[in-house]
Amino acid sequence: MIDSFKHKGLRKKLIEKLRGKGIEPKILDAFEKIPRHFFLDSTFDEIAYEDRAFAIGCGQTISQPYTVAFQTQLLEVKKGEKILEIGTGSGFQTCILCEMGAKVFTIERQKTLFEKTKSLIKLLGYTPKCFFGDGYAGLPAYGPFDKVIVTCGAPNIPMALVDQMKPGGKMVIPVGEDVQEMNVITKLDKENNISTEVQGSFKFVPMLEKKI
Repeated sequence: MIDSFKHKGLRKKLIEKLRGKGIEPKILDAFEKIPRHFFLDSTFDEIAYEDRAFAIGCGQTISQPYTVAFQTQLLEVKKGEKILEIGTGSGFQTCILCEMGAKVFTIERQKTLFEKTKSLIKLLGYTPKCFFGDGYAGLPAYGPFDKVIVTCGAPNIPMALVDQMKPGGKMVIPVGEDVQEMNVITKLDKENNISTEVQGSFKFVPMLEKKI
C-alpha cells in the first residue's frame, strides 16, 4: 500500500472541504493520518478523496467522508473512552475512533467483510476489539460503554444497545427505513430513560437483525 504525495494532496483538499463544513480540528487531524484509499479497491484510487460513498462489497458501503466526520463530531469522542461501533464495514470509521484515542469494540455481520477489514486494521497498526456478530445484540459481556456509534440505518432504536451504555452515555444512530434521521441519544439513568436529538437526514445501508 502506497500513500503518495498525490494521495496526501487530495486528502488535504478533502480536509479543507470538511473544515468548511464545520468539522472540528481534532477530527480533521485523524482524517489526515488515515489514507482513505487504503479502504477501497485500487480501481477507486484516483477518486477515493471525493466526498461520496463507495461500494465495498457484500452490499455494504464506505460512508462519505462528511458523514463519518459528522457522526464522529456528534459522538464527542474523548481519549480513553470505551466506544461500541455497530457496523465495522470498511474499517475507516473504526480507525478514526482509534486514532482519536478511543478504546473501540466493533461488530460486523458480514463474514467476508469482517475477515478482510480485520486484517487491514491490523496492518495499519490499530488494535480495536473486532467481533463477527449481530449488531442488534451488541456486546453485553464487554459493556458498559461510554458511547455507541451505529453506521447503518436502523428501523428503530435498539434498546439492547441503550442497556449497554453507561448512564450519561451517548449513542449516534441513523434511524428510519429509506432515508434516516441522525439521532443523538443520551441515556439519562440506569432505567434506560433517554433523550433524543435529531441532527439532519442521511442515507445508510440497512441494519439487519439476526442476519449473520
